[in-house]
Amino acid sequence: GVPKALIGAIDAAIANAYVADITPPEQRAKRFGLLGAMFGIGFMLGPVTGGLLGAIDLQLPFFVAGGLALLNLAYGWFVLPESLAPVQRRAIVWREALNPVASLRALSQLKGVGLLVAVVAFTGLAQFVLYSTWVLYGHFKFGWGPGESGLSLFAVGVMSVFVQGYLLGVLLKRFSPQRLAVVGLISSSIAYAAWGLASQGWMMYAVVFLNLFGFTAAASIQSIISGAADATTQGRTLGAVSSLNSLMAVIAPLLSTPLLGLVSHLRAGDWRLGAPLYFCAALQAAALLLAVLHFRGQQRSRLDAATAGSIA
Repeated sequence: GVPKALIGAIDAAIANAYVADITPPEQRAKRFGLLGAMFGIGFMLGPVTGGLLGAIDLQLPFFVAGGLALLNLAYGWFVLPESLAPVQRRAIVWREALNPVASLRALSQLKGVGLLVAVVAFTGLAQFVLYSTWVLYGHFKFGWGPGESGLSLFAVGVMSVFVQGYLLGVLLKRFSPQRLAVVGLISSSIAYAAWGLASQGWMMYAVVFLNLFGFTAAASIQSIISGAADATTQGRTLGAVSSLNSLMAVIAPLLSTPLLGLVSHLRAGDWRLGAPLYFCAALQAAALLLAVLHFRGQQRSRLDAATAGSIA
């Protein structure tokens, strides 16, 4: 599990950094959304493909996954062009590259980032707590089996692809990433609480489809953080974001499993079974508060700078 999380973090960091390098700042939220949609497609197709291949031979999914990884390596090595011009490339400093604490410290010190580091941590932790408890929660609350759980996760993937692949681009023509981040955090805070309070299985699907704006928050926040870094530090900056998310992926099961264990003895349908999801809602609400404080602080700083400039 841990090696897989580390490999996933490296893949995500490289993909996000490459997209940031080749995309103008004003287009990054949309492009990050498209990248998220691609991950969503993989989230949908991966389990289905693995199941079909596993029915033929239990080892076949591993060989196919390895083959796809080799194809990715070949494409990246021989076809994909370098994203930075020679003058923008930095020499690798291994002491910095292998020190995640230094990367996170540098991330928090970027002008225009500040509290957004904590926002990324809280939203990431909430997301991974949800993923680590979804199947068991559905089983305890609604009596779901593997089929129902798989179908519900497929619905989440469909909405992720639709919103991040299409709707986000439309919304960004009318709203700023900051506004979409705030609205998305509000929407997802409500969604987590609603999932916890759901008394019937169909309600889980209703919340998935009503939580449209919740899928816009991550790409919007990521584009804001990316915009704070210069062309030579995109990789390190987005790598730090991915590292933070990976850390949350490790911490999440350590918190969610005891929470679910405390209420697992309750009868099906009991509202208290939603304890892990109420925890997610609280994390998301805290992230919302920090995001609002950050954006208001940034707005005041811009107004103060404009006032000082007009006086001068």
